[in-house]
Amino acid sequence: MKLLHVNASPRGAQSRTLEISKEFTSTLKARYPDLEIKELDLNKIELPKVVGGAVDAKYAIMQGGAPSEDARSTWEEIVALASDFVNHDMYLISCPMWNFSIPYRLKQYIDIIMQAGILFNFTENGVEGLAKGKKMYCITTRGSNYAKGSPMEQFDFIEPYLRSIFGFAGIYDITFVNAQPLDYAPGITQSSMQLAKHEAQQMAAAI
Repeated sequence: MKLLHVNASPRGAQSRTLEISKEFTSTLKARYPDLEIKELDLNKIELPKVVGGAVDAKYAIMQGGAPSEDARSTWEEIVALASDFVNHDMYLISCPMWNFSIPYRLKQYIDIIMQAGILFNFTENGVEGLAKGKKMYCITTRGSNYAKGSPMEQFDFIEPYLRSIFGFAGIYDITFVNAQPLDYAPGITQSSMQLAKHEAQQMAAAI
């Protein structure tokens, strides 16, 4: 069993998101000693740019053609990242909230891997996801409280977006642990973190 941990936090050892995610991965590893965990730190790798020739290559392939010689190298990087994603059995996304949504590096990564023929196909019956049956776990951190029923709920664009875009790839079994609020007061931050860590442990224990 292989888990891909997509880390979108730029704060390294100071990351509250990763502090919670470690509770999930350590609990899961204790349950499944043979589990392979690959961490993809989006702030430490060079992501290919989906511009110019790479965009032309995308449309050429969708129409049954091939990428130009100039775009071939970049396109191969894109295919490698997308193929690596789909070749894992389950996923963990560690994602702090930025301006009500996801960090730009995670958006760039999603734009790279969401490729026809790898994560989804267009068919006569509509879009068919190619990662069907796989599970995803998302751990997010938020400064304010965006829980359902709260005044800030309407500003949470993380969960709806991630459910929608990965649902396009056939991943519908997505569980969230949202640590919130974290920027009100030290006491509230501590209790919110402890609750989120407990939820992360429980989430892993249920797998």
